Amino acid sequence: MQHLLSPLRHNHRHLHHILAPLTIPFASAHYKPHKPPPPPKPPKPPQKAATFTLHGQTWEDPYSWMSNLNDKVAMRHMDVYMEQEEKYTEAVLNDTVRLQSKLQSEMASRMSSQLSTPPFRWGPWLYYRRVEEGKQYPVLCRRLAGLNDEFISHKSPTAGFDFTSGKRIEQKLIDYNQEAERFGGYAYEELSEVSPDHRFIAYTMYDKDNDFFKLCVRDLNLGLLCGKPQADWVSNVAWAKGGQALLYVVTDQNKKPYRLYCSMLGSKDEDVMLLEEPGEDVHVSIRHTKDFQFVTVNIFSTTYSKVYLINAADPLSGLTLVWECEACAHCIIEHHQGYLYLFTNADRGGQSVDFHYLLRSPLHSPGPRKWENVFIDDKDLIIEDVDFSNSHLVLIIRECGRFRLCSVALPIASSKDAVHLRELYPNFLPLPESVSQISPGTNYDFYSSIMRFTISSPVMPDAVVDYNLSDGKREIIQQHNLLQERTRVLYGTASAGMNISVHNTEANAENSNSWNDLSDFYACEQHEVISSDGVTVPLTVVYSHKRKKGGQNPGLLHGHGAYGELLDKRWRSELKSLLDRGWVIAYADVRGGGGRGKRWHEDGQRTKKHNSVNDYISCAKFLLENEIVHQNKLAGWGYSAGGLLVASAINCCPDLFRAAVLKVPFLDPVNTLFNPILPLTPVDYEEFGYPGDIEDFEGIRKFSPYENIQKGVLYPAVLVSSSFNTRFGVWEAAKWVARVRDHTIYNPDHPILLNLTTDIVEENRYLQCKESALEAAFLLKIIDS
Repeated sequence: MQHLLSPLRHNHRHLHHILAPLTIPFASAHYKPHKPPPPPKPPKPPQKAATFTLHGQTWEDPYSWMSNLNDKVAMRHMDVYMEQEEKYTEAVLNDTVRLQSKLQSEMASRMSSQLSTPPFRWGPWLYYRRVEEGKQYPVLCRRLAGLNDEFISHKSPTAGFDFTSGKRIEQKLIDYNQEAERFGGYAYEELSEVSPDHRFIAYTMYDKDNDFFKLCVRDLNLGLLCGKPQADWVSNVAWAKGGQALLYVVTDQNKKPYRLYCSMLGSKDEDVMLLEEPGEDVHVSIRHTKDFQFVTVNIFSTTYSKVYLINAADPLSGLTLVWECEACAHCIIEHHQGYLYLFTNADRGGQSVDFHYLLRSPLHSPGPRKWENVFIDDKDLIIEDVDFSNSHLVLIIRECGRFRLCSVALPIASSKDAVHLRELYPNFLPLPESVSQISPGTNYDFYSSIMRFTISSPVMPDAVVDYNLSDGKREIIQQHNLLQERTRVLYGTASAGMNISVHNTEANAENSNSWNDLSDFYACEQHEVISSDGVTVPLTVVYSHKRKKGGQNPGLLHGHGAYGELLDKRWRSELKSLLDRGWVIAYADVRGGGGRGKRWHEDGQRTKKHNSVNDYISCAKFLLENEIVHQNKLAGWGYSAGGLLVASAINCCPDLFRAAVLKVPFLDPVNTLFNPILPLTPVDYEEFGYPGDIEDFEGIRKFSPYENIQKGVLYPAVLVSSSFNTRFGVWEAAKWVARVRDHTIYNPDHPILLNLTTDIVEENRYLQCKESALEAAFLLKIIDS
């Protein structure tokens, strides 16, 4: 460019020479060019030498003091440091304040105006949660179904009053705003279970001052809390004896579920302890079968899994062992007309299996219990989940990689030989394209012919669907219609929404069963990426048809790859702000995640965790090499264990990414697994490794983001969001941020930011919008620069 600019500079000087006699001296003397303010400097927390040794290996951690929760001096330093980080993040993003406001307005406008959950029917009642105007927390309510054929879930009838009959038809069960007053202004419920006679509800509320969940039981007829049972540290509940008895599990001080109690409601007797498992790695969990005839007790550790049965009619009669296997396995038992059904992924015949399978055994049989396969294995028809009603078995399956939903009539004819699923003439429910997940709903009513599911897709808002098992048809109960910015009919034959009259039912009836699919506006492509070791990795790519420009679009690559969990590829309305600005949203289904079998999960855990990282890097390179995303406009995104994935990928290839967002990430597995500050479960160690095992320990050190930060190189801009309520601890994010700044090249255009939240964002829609707007503004600022 110099040869073009030189003549201009020459002419400029010549012109200045000609005009010099005409210039005004004092004007030029007082003119000072405007200098932009210097970029804010990142804070530097104090370092304190600390050395650790294991298996003959020694490592230093100068920021280990950040996790010394019992050291008051350290915590004062931590408070100061957190305040500095907060101010630094605000300063760096100060020029995006207006953009954040605009993005937050966009995202808020797309939020469903619906102030109620879709009501679900159980027996004679409709149960639902709704938010009252001006209140922070919802209210759990119910109405008799027979009085509400024209049920509208919000605002009509107002506050549950039927003006036609002059009767109050809604019953408030729990007002969580009142619960917040009981628990220091904070209301977070972990679980709630209504008794089978609909008289009581048991629920647990988080006591943040004591850091445990407190059991509460409320009499729904009287609207009052019961005097007993009263228990703290409760992790699990199940009703028995038709609602006259409540079984509950408590944890120890390390939050490990280890004791099972039975409480007789209305009795003055003390609660009876039915089971205690004091072993360090042994966990206890309970659930009732859907017909409420039994309570199943799952006991699992890293070396074995057992399932016991308790007769719900007589919960003090003892526990009967009905299943056991080696290693930690997923085991769910149901009862149907004299048969026990077991859905599991336990090893079979001494051989590891790749997918879940269904077994059956007579409830009463002489001699040792024998379990028989229900279905013949079919690699093209994988069972992902099952649900039972009195009349049907419903299966979520994957056929050649595509999610499907079907049902078969019960009972299944008794036979010693397993059958092909197709021999039972399953009824398949038609679903839209690009379904990424099918989630069972609150299907409490064992005798109902209706089952509820949520259908998810990257290019369709979640659809809550009622599946009629008697005729094989479905009805969409709730789905946000982004095209008209309103919410679909929720229940019954009437409808309500932002831009639609309550009485306009005829027009809605025509579209009542159509999916609000956005594929006309957004593309959803499936790619197969070859990883570094030749394994094929699925990659989903979503973009706007109108905004796609070959090789010019910025992109955001999501990843998780842990615990065998499905990568969340649901449509998220906040991502619409990026899609409509030309961004490509991609999802890498790396090893360690779910949806492709147990081996896929195992090939990305413990010493094989590097496979997950290599898969993610291969997907990132695929996006760039195929000009799906611009070479210098790729960002990574990871949540929790997905944060470990993305941070590890950045350590390996820092120049591959321009930016990254890490939400409540797991970044320091070496120190967290070696010396856990917060309680971990056997599943955590199975996933990432046992520090006591030298091979696992070496593997952990190799993939640990905190241990492998490159020195003397430029890292991408990173926004790390953490919370004081995260299970991995805010210190993990703070330590990683500090060490990245220490080791890497400082560049104000590549800031490393720490964003802190003090509340559980998932419980507050306003905070959700605010956090999403902050993330989007950060990405837009960095990529546009």
